[in-house]
Amino acid sequence: MVEIREVKTRKEIREFIEFPLNLYRDCPYFVPPLYGDEKKLFGKNYVYCDQAEAVYYNAYRDGEIVGRISGILQKAANKKWAQKRVRFTRFDSIDDEEVSNALFNAVERWAKERGMEEIVGPLGFSDLEREGLLIEGFDQLSTFEEQYNYDYYPKLVEKYGFTKEVDWVERKLRAPEKVDERIPKIAEMMMRRYNLHIGESKNTSDFLKRYGDAFFEILDTTYVDIYGSVPFTPSMKKMLIDNFKLIIDTRYVAVILDENGRVVCFGLFFPSIAKAVQKSGGRLTPAAIVRLLRDIKNPKVIDLGLIGVLPEYARKGISSTLIWAVMKMLKSGNIEYAETNLNLEDNLSIQNQWKIFDAVLHKRRRAYVKKID
Repeated sequence: MVEIREVKTRKEIREFIEFPLNLYRDCPYFVPPLYGDEKKLFGKNYVYCDQAEAVYYNAYRDGEIVGRISGILQKAANKKWAQKRVRFTRFDSIDDEEVSNALFNAVERWAKERGMEEIVGPLGFSDLEREGLLIEGFDQLSTFEEQYNYDYYPKLVEKYGFTKEVDWVERKLRAPEKVDERIPKIAEMMMRRYNLHIGESKNTSDFLKRYGDAFFEILDTTYVDIYGSVPFTPSMKKMLIDNFKLIIDTRYVAVILDENGRVVCFGLFFPSIAKAVQKSGGRLTPAAIVRLLRDIKNPKVIDLGLIGVLPEYARKGISSTLIWAVMKMLKSGNIEYAETNLNLEDNLSIQNQWKIFDAVLHKRRRAYVKKID
């Protein structure tokens, strides 16, 4: 017998946050989110409270937690996309259909009470959160920006009646042994043609002060039609900037400015902190902070965070400068490879950029959808 409880008490909140930490305790590929960030979900002033409503459920059998899930009514997304949907996220379960069905059924009832017509996910409050169910690449280390899941998850999701909506693919990028000499030449030519130059900064704080506002201007235009995206709010911008302060390193960013100093294109890679947070379960203990700072200073892997370009420069070959910048990153220090994180499978413009690298498609993720009965 499976019992579903809405998460309300401190004990239930702790069980909700810690369930995946226990479920994946012996899994070498799982990378937890920061524990403190997960606790913020339950705060009255959480960053998305002004545009979304959320519910959290735990599943119990014989008094022991065996699963969890969250439902999100993302009002801004529904308005933007003219939909009546509830998203599911933070779905974790033992390999048991009775448990997973009970969790999905709880979210479906909650959605139906609010007049919704579909459930979709895994999707967070916005596309800045972890999204997509891993369906290929179960033997690959997750990045800090992704959620790992066991190989039985797709079966549980599909058994409930969910079907594919979109897929994302992910690649490892390595610099080829012989770099095409035309790349730096094309990059230099495009920069001269449009009177562009690379933006500079003294440190991370200076970088964010100079270019932070421009990032959101570009993201709001570049990502406007990206699946699952919602408009940026001031609180979302602040959250993103605060997160950047933790992991950004100016060695792994590229900003292109026009002759007036306006940002027209940028690419942000982050030193991977996946292994740094694994051992502590996402808690920023003193030992975890030491590991994190060490990995930021001397990374072996870098993760693609965000790429943006103003529409008027999108088809002018400016991306060649970003590609050359990434190539130089991969040739520097002890970097072994870069992770692209999620690229929509039909976003050929971004995927074509990776063809000049020694690239391996090693993961695939899926967002599912189901009509509410």
